[in-house]
Amino acid sequence: MTHQVHAFEPPERFVAGTVGEPGDRTFFLQARGGGRLVSVALEKVQVSLLAEKLEELLTEAHRRFGVELPETPAAPSDNEPLENPVDEEFRVGTLGLAFDVDSATVVIEAIAAGESEVGLDLPDDDEDDDIDDEPDDDLDRLRVRLSPQAAREFIDRARRVLSAGRPPCPLCGQPLDPQGHLCPRHNGYHR
Repeated sequence: MTHQVHAFEPPERFVAGTVGEPGDRTFFLQARGGGRLVSVALEKVQVSLLAEKLEELLTEAHRRFGVELPETPAAPSDNEPLENPVDEEFRVGTLGLAFDVDSATVVIEAIAAGESEVGLDLPDDDEDDDIDDEPDDDLDRLRVRLSPQAAREFIDRARRVLSAGRPPCPLCGQPLDPQGHLCPRHNGYHR
């Protein structure tokens, strides 16, 4: 099976964004460059973790390699919606991060979800645990190389996109619908 690697080194634009109304949003990573536009779908928690781990990676690169960290932008640098058409290339199963010391850039790799990630596949006791039905090399991927400044701008935008959703319940942390919700901390009663 052939796979595609969508590489943007560096992209003209790389952002996290959503399509849909709060409570029914689909999250995307979108990269544009060289006349190409690639959008990949992922979960809200993946966007949140990507922003968090990117921040940690930049801090660690500064500590270990002396990389200059850009300031957090005072004003949003990119507040535009996702570019059309938003055609999902694949759904992200795995995200990878690395810091390239030679070029002082951050490398983000979004790898498509394999069939084994769709359902819960538990190996039988008599199967060899080292057998992998679908190695990562056979999966589509999006690879982006960002400067520390571009990574900081991505983090800032991702956090704004995440906070634009439904507000969390102050008691249980689950998202509130406009009508409220059945909070487990109130034993199922509305407040």
